[in-house]
Amino acid sequence: MIRRRPLVLGAAAAAATLALGLPQFAFAQAKLKVAAVYTVPFEQQWVGRIHKALKAAEARGEIEYKATENVANADYERVMREYATAGNQLIVGEAFAVEAAARKVAKDFPKTMFLMGSSGKPQAPNFSVFDNYIQEPAYLTGMIAGGMTKSNKIGMVGGFPIPEVNRLMNAFMAGAKEVNPKVEFSVSFINSWFDPPKAKEAAFAMVDKGADILYAERFGVSDAAKERKVLAIGNVINTQAQYPDTVVASALWNMEPSIDRALKLVKDGQFKAEDYGIYSMMKYKGSELAPLGTFEKKVPADIIAKVKAREAEILGGKFTVKVDDGQPKSSK
Repeated sequence: MIRRRPLVLGAAAAAATLALGLPQFAFAQAKLKVAAVYTVPFEQQWVGRIHKALKAAEARGEIEYKATENVANADYERVMREYATAGNQLIVGEAFAVEAAARKVAKDFPKTMFLMGSSGKPQAPNFSVFDNYIQEPAYLTGMIAGGMTKSNKIGMVGGFPIPEVNRLMNAFMAGAKEVNPKVEFSVSFINSWFDPPKAKEAAFAMVDKGADILYAERFGVSDAAKERKVLAIGNVINTQAQYPDTVVASALWNMEPSIDRALKLVKDGQFKAEDYGIYSMMKYKGSELAPLGTFEKKVPADIIAKVKAREAEILGGKFTVKVDDGQPKSSK
């Protein structure tokens, strides 16, 4: 009788839980263990958006979150393996420069789920990929830039000429051309994901050649624009608060739809190899045009009207921004 008593009590508790309409194991669920591996600092804009989404899940009490920043490419595989060995159920990161190594780790840990920034395809059964497909708001910011430039010259500074950068630049250029066919572009890549001084110098050179608007794909460009008193267009994050008289508009990336979906699937035991790219698009609230804020009344009304109309068409499925991953070129 003594040994059976806990069983009876346990059955009674379960019955009471069911009677209340609550999931039987709701109170026993443990937080997911999630880890992230980044090759750049948390404040770098691309990584910063992933980190922000994961920190939000941590604040809600859904996950235990650990992350390592500034991981060299040569150390990336080792850090991934350490996190996998430690029992993390989901590992998030950026595999662009370490594709083979990252995918090998996923093969060696089939019970660990991976959601990695990648230009490649998903790898069954546990390696999903994502990228910042924010070409739609990038197109809209291009329209604004094309309507704001007075010199008809726009400078564009990017990190590396890889698909995730190229598609945003090409979309921006197409948007600018829609409202201003006369606009010309200077395009430069600094071959670094985080080198503000180098980006700043590249931007200075473009202003010296007549650019009065700069596309800030990397940190450092908006600083150059501010110093030279020209305008800038932001990318991935909104820095207008830091540059109220410089940053006109920004194409924002929201990683929450992708992260929240992955967390739910891991919890439900339904995670599989997928391409999460679509969850960065405006339809899924994965991207958006930032509010014009301090430039609300400075952007010409006719340009704002065109942008709003095009935005509505994108959201309504009536207009598709072309995904062009080819390397953008300066105007001849």
